[in-house]
Amino acid sequence: MAFFTAADIPLMTKLLELVYILIGIICIYTAVCNLKDRENPSPYGSALFWGSVGTVIAFGRWIPDFYNGLLILTMSANAILGKVKPGSDPAPTAAQTKASFERIGMKIFIPALSIGLFSLFFALIGWNALVGTGAGVLVAMVLLFAFERKNRPGVFLGDAARFLNIVGPTSMLPPLLAVLGSVFTLAGVGDVIAGIAGRFIPAGNINVGIVVYAVGMVIFTMIMGNAFAAITVMTVGIGAPFVLAYGADPVTIVMLGLTCGYCGTLLTPMAANFNIVPVAILDMKDKMGVIKAQVLPAVIMIIFQIVYMIMFK
Repeated sequence: MAFFTAADIPLMTKLLELVYILIGIICIYTAVCNLKDRENPSPYGSALFWGSVGTVIAFGRWIPDFYNGLLILTMSANAILGKVKPGSDPAPTAAQTKASFERIGMKIFIPALSIGLFSLFFALIGWNALVGTGAGVLVAMVLLFAFERKNRPGVFLGDAARFLNIVGPTSMLPPLLAVLGSVFTLAGVGDVIAGIAGRFIPAGNINVGIVVYAVGMVIFTMIMGNAFAAITVMTVGIGAPFVLAYGADPVTIVMLGLTCGYCGTLLTPMAANFNIVPVAILDMKDKMGVIKAQVLPAVIMIIFQIVYMIMFK
Protein backbone atom coordinates (compact mmCIF):
# COMPACT_ATOMS: atom_id res chain seq x y z
CA MET A 1 0.00 0.00 0.00
CA ALA A 2 3.01 2.30 0.40
CA PHE A 3 3.14 2.72 -3.38
CA PHE A 4 -0.49 3.90 -3.62
CA THR A 5 -0.26 6.21 -0.60
CA ALA A 6 3.09 7.80 -1.52
CA ALA A 7 2.74 11.54 -2.14
CA ASP A 8 5.63 11.70 -4.63
CA ILE A 9 4.10 9.21 -7.08
CA PRO A 10 1.76 10.80 -9.69
CA LEU A 11 -1.90 9.80 -9.65
CA MET A 12 -1.78 8.56 -13.25
CA THR A 13 1.09 6.20 -12.37
CA LYS A 14 -0.97 4.75 -9.53
CA LEU A 15 -4.04 4.35 -11.72
CA LEU A 16 -1.98 2.71 -14.46
CA GLU A 17 -0.65 0.23 -11.92
CA LEU A 18 -4.25 -0.58 -10.96
CA VAL A 19 -4.98 -1.29 -14.63
CA TYR A 20 -2.01 -3.68 -14.76
CA ILE A 21 -3.18 -5.39 -11.57
CA LEU A 22 -6.64 -5.95 -13.08
CA ILE A 23 -5.11 -7.35 -16.28
CA GLY A 24 -2.88 -9.64 -14.23
CA ILE A 25 -5.83 -10.89 -12.18
CA ILE A 26 -7.68 -11.76 -15.40
CA CYS A 27 -4.64 -13.76 -16.57
CA ILE A 28 -4.48 -15.57 -13.21
CA TYR A 29 -8.21 -16.31 -13.50
CA THR A 30 -7.50 -17.79 -16.94
CA ALA A 31 -4.84 -19.99 -15.33
CA VAL A 32 -7.36 -21.27 -12.76
CA CYS A 33 -9.92 -21.98 -15.51
CA ASN A 34 -7.37 -24.01 -17.48
CA LEU A 35 -6.29 -25.92 -14.40
CA LYS A 36 -9.89 -26.92 -13.67
CA ASP A 37 -10.73 -27.71 -17.30
CA ARG A 38 -10.76 -31.48 -17.80
CA GLU A 39 -11.02 -31.07 -21.57
CA ASN A 40 -7.76 -29.11 -21.81
CA PRO A 41 -5.05 -31.41 -23.26
CA SER A 42 -2.39 -29.52 -21.30
CA PRO A 43 -4.00 -28.03 -18.17
CA TYR A 44 -0.85 -27.72 -16.08
CA GLY A 45 1.28 -26.12 -18.79
CA SER A 46 -1.52 -23.71 -19.70
CA ALA A 47 -2.14 -22.81 -16.07
CA LEU A 48 1.57 -22.28 -15.44
CA PHE A 49 1.85 -20.02 -18.48
CA TRP A 50 -1.10 -17.77 -17.64
CA GLY A 51 -0.27 -17.80 -13.94
CA SER A 52 3.28 -16.62 -14.69
CA VAL A 53 2.02 -13.93 -17.07
CA GLY A 54 -0.58 -12.69 -14.59
CA THR A 55 1.85 -12.61 -11.67
CA VAL A 56 4.43 -10.57 -13.59
CA ILE A 57 1.85 -8.11 -14.94
CA ALA A 58 -0.02 -7.64 -11.67
CA PHE A 59 2.79 -7.77 -9.11
CA GLY A 60 6.03 -7.47 -11.08
CA ARG A 61 6.73 -4.01 -9.65
CA TRP A 62 7.11 -5.53 -6.19
CA ILE A 63 8.79 -8.83 -7.16
CA PRO A 64 12.63 -8.90 -7.23
CA ASP A 65 14.10 -8.88 -10.74
CA PHE A 66 15.56 -12.38 -10.34
CA TYR A 67 12.16 -13.93 -9.65
CA ASN A 68 10.51 -11.89 -12.39
CA GLY A 69 13.10 -13.36 -14.73
CA LEU A 70 12.31 -16.89 -13.56
CA LEU A 71 8.61 -16.31 -14.17
CA ILE A 72 9.31 -15.00 -17.69
CA LEU A 73 11.55 -18.01 -18.42
CA THR A 74 8.80 -20.31 -17.14
CA MET A 75 6.26 -18.57 -19.34
CA SER A 76 8.54 -18.75 -22.39
CA ALA A 77 9.46 -22.41 -21.84
CA ASN A 78 5.81 -23.48 -21.73
CA ALA A 79 5.07 -21.58 -24.93
CA ILE A 80 8.15 -22.91 -26.77
CA LEU A 81 7.41 -26.51 -25.74
CA GLY A 82 3.82 -26.21 -26.94
CA LYS A 83 2.34 -26.75 -23.49
CA VAL A 84 -0.17 -23.90 -23.75
CA LYS A 85 -3.45 -25.24 -25.11
CA PRO A 86 -7.02 -23.93 -25.20
CA GLY A 87 -9.57 -26.04 -23.37
CA SER A 88 -13.31 -26.27 -23.77
CA ASP A 89 -14.84 -23.31 -25.55
CA PRO A 90 -17.89 -21.84 -23.76
CA ALA A 91 -18.63 -19.58 -26.73
CA PRO A 92 -22.28 -18.68 -27.35
CA THR A 93 -24.08 -20.64 -30.03
CA ALA A 94 -25.10 -19.12 -33.35
CA ALA A 95 -28.72 -19.02 -32.14
CA GLN A 96 -27.75 -17.15 -28.96
CA THR A 97 -25.66 -14.68 -30.94
CA LYS A 98 -28.51 -14.03 -33.36
CA ALA A 99 -31.02 -13.56 -30.53
CA SER A 100 -28.71 -11.09 -28.77
CA PHE A 101 -28.24 -9.12 -31.98
CA GLU A 102 -31.99 -8.91 -32.50
CA ARG A 103 -32.35 -7.44 -28.99
CA ILE A 104 -29.36 -5.07 -29.05
CA GLY A 105 -28.77 -4.40 -32.74
CA MET A 106 -26.12 -1.91 -33.82
CA LYS A 107 -25.91 -0.48 -30.31
CA ILE A 108 -23.35 -3.22 -29.67
CA PHE A 109 -20.72 -0.94 -31.24
CA ILE A 110 -21.24 1.84 -28.66
CA PRO A 111 -19.27 0.05 -25.88
CA ALA A 112 -16.38 -0.65 -28.27
CA LEU A 113 -16.38 3.00 -29.37
CA SER A 114 -16.30 4.17 -25.74
CA ILE A 115 -12.89 2.52 -25.24
CA GLY A 116 -11.30 4.51 -28.05
CA LEU A 117 -13.06 7.73 -27.04
CA PHE A 118 -11.86 7.51 -23.44
CA SER A 119 -8.31 6.76 -24.58
CA LEU A 120 -8.37 9.79 -26.88
CA PHE A 121 -9.94 12.02 -24.24
CA PHE A 122 -7.36 11.11 -21.60
CA ALA A 123 -4.55 11.72 -24.07
CA LEU A 124 -5.92 15.13 -25.13
CA ILE A 125 -6.20 16.42 -21.56
CA GLY A 126 -2.69 15.25 -20.74
CA TRP A 127 -3.57 12.14 -18.75
CA ASN A 128 -2.29 8.62 -19.40
CA ALA A 129 -4.01 7.16 -22.49
CA LEU A 130 -3.66 3.60 -21.16
CA VAL A 131 -5.56 4.62 -18.03
CA GLY A 132 -8.17 6.05 -20.38
CA THR A 133 -8.38 2.67 -22.11
CA GLY A 134 -9.01 1.01 -18.76
CA ALA A 135 -11.70 3.57 -17.94
CA GLY A 136 -13.26 2.99 -21.35
CA VAL A 137 -13.38 -0.76 -20.72
CA LEU A 138 -15.21 -0.20 -17.42
CA VAL A 139 -17.71 2.11 -19.14
CA ALA A 140 -18.18 -0.48 -21.89
CA MET A 141 -18.96 -3.13 -19.26
CA VAL A 142 -21.58 -0.87 -17.68
CA LEU A 143 -23.16 -0.25 -21.09
CA LEU A 144 -23.21 -3.95 -21.92
CA PHE A 145 -24.91 -4.65 -18.59
CA ALA A 146 -27.48 -1.96 -19.37
CA PHE A 147 -28.14 -3.56 -22.77
CA GLU A 148 -28.55 -7.04 -21.31
CA ARG A 149 -28.72 -7.73 -17.56
CA LYS A 150 -27.14 -11.17 -17.82
CA ASN A 151 -23.82 -9.48 -18.68
CA ARG A 152 -22.48 -9.70 -15.15
CA PRO A 153 -18.80 -9.82 -14.02
CA GLY A 154 -18.72 -13.60 -14.41
CA VAL A 155 -19.64 -13.27 -18.09
CA PHE A 156 -16.88 -10.73 -18.71
CA LEU A 157 -14.30 -12.85 -16.89
CA GLY A 158 -15.35 -15.96 -18.79
CA ASP A 159 -15.14 -14.23 -22.16
CA ALA A 160 -11.79 -12.68 -21.28
CA ALA A 161 -10.40 -16.11 -20.39
CA ARG A 162 -11.88 -17.59 -23.57
CA PHE A 163 -10.26 -14.98 -25.83
CA LEU A 164 -6.92 -15.28 -24.05
CA ASN A 165 -7.04 -19.03 -24.62
CA ILE A 166 -7.89 -18.53 -28.29
CA VAL A 167 -4.97 -16.17 -28.87
CA GLY A 168 -2.59 -18.08 -26.57
CA PRO A 169 1.09 -17.12 -26.17
CA THR A 170 0.86 -14.86 -29.23
CA SER A 171 -0.77 -12.25 -26.97
CA MET A 172 2.60 -11.73 -25.29
CA LEU A 173 4.42 -10.75 -28.49
CA PRO A 174 3.58 -6.99 -28.46
CA PRO A 175 4.96 -6.23 -24.95
CA LEU A 176 7.97 -8.49 -25.44
CA LEU A 177 8.84 -6.88 -28.77
CA ALA A 178 8.42 -3.40 -27.27
CA VAL A 179 10.90 -4.34 -24.56
CA LEU A 180 13.23 -5.72 -27.23
CA GLY A 181 13.35 -2.27 -28.85
CA SER A 182 14.63 -0.74 -25.62
CA VAL A 183 17.18 -3.51 -25.24
CA PHE A 184 18.43 -2.96 -28.81
CA THR A 185 18.80 0.77 -28.18
CA LEU A 186 20.76 0.25 -24.94
CA ALA A 187 22.91 -2.37 -26.65
CA GLY A 188 24.01 0.15 -29.29
CA VAL A 189 22.28 -1.46 -32.29
CA GLY A 190 21.49 2.03 -33.60
CA ASP A 191 25.18 2.93 -33.67
CA VAL A 192 25.96 -0.26 -35.58
CA ILE A 193 23.25 0.55 -38.13
CA ALA A 194 24.66 4.09 -38.48
CA GLY A 195 28.11 2.66 -39.23
CA ILE A 196 26.72 0.35 -41.92
CA ALA A 197 24.46 3.01 -43.48
CA GLY A 198 27.31 5.51 -43.60
CA ARG A 199 29.09 3.34 -46.16
CA PHE A 200 26.46 3.77 -48.88
CA ILE A 201 24.44 6.93 -48.02
CA PRO A 202 26.14 9.90 -49.73
CA ALA A 203 27.23 12.51 -47.19
CA GLY A 204 24.77 15.41 -47.13
CA ASN A 205 22.24 13.78 -49.48
CA ILE A 206 19.16 14.22 -47.29
CA ASN A 207 16.75 12.70 -49.84
CA VAL A 208 18.60 9.39 -49.95
CA GLY A 209 18.73 9.49 -46.15
CA ILE A 210 14.95 9.91 -46.00
CA VAL A 211 14.38 6.95 -48.33
CA VAL A 212 16.73 4.71 -46.35
CA TYR A 213 15.17 5.85 -43.05
CA ALA A 214 11.60 5.22 -44.27
CA VAL A 215 12.33 1.82 -45.84
CA GLY A 216 14.43 0.88 -42.82
CA MET A 217 11.49 1.68 -40.54
CA VAL A 218 9.30 -0.65 -42.61
CA ILE A 219 11.81 -3.51 -42.57
CA PHE A 220 12.79 -3.14 -38.93
CA THR A 221 9.13 -2.97 -37.88
CA MET A 222 8.47 -6.18 -39.81
CA ILE A 223 11.28 -7.80 -37.84
CA MET A 224 10.30 -6.32 -34.47
CA GLY A 225 6.54 -6.44 -35.00
CA ASN A 226 6.19 -3.02 -33.41
CA ALA A 227 6.85 0.45 -34.86
CA PHE A 228 7.46 1.88 -31.39
CA ALA A 229 10.25 -0.63 -30.89
CA ALA A 230 11.77 0.22 -34.28
CA ILE A 231 11.55 4.02 -34.13
CA THR A 232 14.20 4.47 -31.43
CA VAL A 233 16.74 2.21 -33.12
CA MET A 234 16.21 3.59 -36.63
CA THR A 235 16.11 7.22 -35.55
CA VAL A 236 19.38 6.86 -33.64
CA GLY A 237 20.98 4.86 -36.47
CA ILE A 238 19.74 6.66 -39.59
CA GLY A 239 17.23 9.42 -38.87
CA ALA A 240 19.44 11.56 -36.65
CA PRO A 241 22.84 11.34 -38.43
CA PHE A 242 21.67 11.22 -42.06
CA VAL A 243 18.43 13.27 -42.07
CA LEU A 244 17.95 15.47 -39.00
CA ALA A 245 21.63 16.45 -38.87
CA TYR A 246 21.23 18.25 -42.23
CA GLY A 247 18.37 20.48 -41.10
CA ALA A 248 15.21 18.44 -41.71
CA ASP A 249 12.20 19.22 -39.53
CA PRO A 250 12.28 16.70 -36.63
CA VAL A 251 8.50 16.75 -36.15
CA THR A 252 7.75 15.95 -39.79
CA ILE A 253 10.47 13.34 -40.20
CA VAL A 254 9.94 11.42 -36.95
CA MET A 255 6.15 11.59 -37.12
CA LEU A 256 6.07 10.24 -40.67
CA GLY A 257 8.88 7.83 -39.86
CA LEU A 258 6.60 6.27 -37.28
CA THR A 259 3.77 5.94 -39.79
CA CYS A 260 6.25 4.33 -42.20
CA GLY A 261 6.78 1.79 -39.46
CA TYR A 262 3.04 1.23 -39.31
CA CYS A 263 3.23 0.18 -42.96
CA GLY A 264 5.62 -2.55 -41.83
CA THR A 265 3.09 -3.53 -39.17
CA LEU A 266 0.62 -4.31 -41.95
CA LEU A 267 3.07 -6.74 -43.57
CA THR A 268 4.30 -8.97 -40.76
CA PRO A 269 2.96 -11.85 -38.65
CA MET A 270 5.16 -10.50 -35.83
CA ALA A 271 2.50 -7.79 -35.35
CA ALA A 272 0.42 -10.39 -33.59
CA ASN A 273 -2.28 -8.10 -32.19
CA PHE A 274 -3.11 -6.82 -35.69
CA ASN A 275 -2.45 -9.72 -38.04
CA ILE A 276 -2.57 -12.95 -36.02
CA VAL A 277 -5.18 -12.29 -33.33
CA PRO A 278 -7.97 -11.54 -35.86
CA VAL A 279 -7.08 -14.74 -37.74
CA ALA A 280 -7.34 -16.77 -34.52
CA ILE A 281 -10.57 -15.13 -33.33
CA LEU A 282 -12.30 -15.41 -36.71
CA ASP A 283 -10.88 -18.91 -37.30
CA MET A 284 -9.74 -17.94 -40.80
CA LYS A 285 -8.48 -20.73 -43.05
CA ASP A 286 -5.80 -18.55 -44.65
CA LYS A 287 -3.42 -17.69 -41.79
CA MET A 288 -1.85 -14.94 -43.91
CA GLY A 289 -5.20 -13.65 -45.19
CA VAL A 290 -5.09 -10.40 -43.22
CA ILE A 291 -1.54 -9.61 -44.33
CA LYS A 292 -2.28 -10.38 -47.99
CA ALA A 293 -5.21 -7.93 -47.94
CA GLN A 294 -2.95 -5.21 -46.56
CA VAL A 295 0.03 -5.45 -48.94
CA LEU A 296 -1.24 -3.04 -51.60
CA PRO A 297 -2.44 -0.32 -49.15
CA ALA A 298 0.90 -0.60 -47.31
CA VAL A 299 2.94 -0.12 -50.50
CA ILE A 300 0.83 2.88 -51.58
CA MET A 301 1.14 4.47 -48.13
CA ILE A 302 4.91 4.04 -47.87
CA ILE A 303 5.45 5.62 -51.31
CA PHE A 304 3.19 8.55 -50.40
CA GLN A 305 4.93 9.10 -47.08
CA ILE A 306 8.41 9.08 -48.62
CA VAL A 307 7.32 11.65 -51.20
CA TYR A 308 5.68 13.75 -48.49
CA MET A 309 8.82 13.71 -46.32
CA ILE A 310 11.01 14.75 -49.23
CA MET A 311 8.64 17.59 -50.22
CA PHE A 312 8.11 19.03 -46.72
CA LYS A 313 11.36 18.19 -44.99
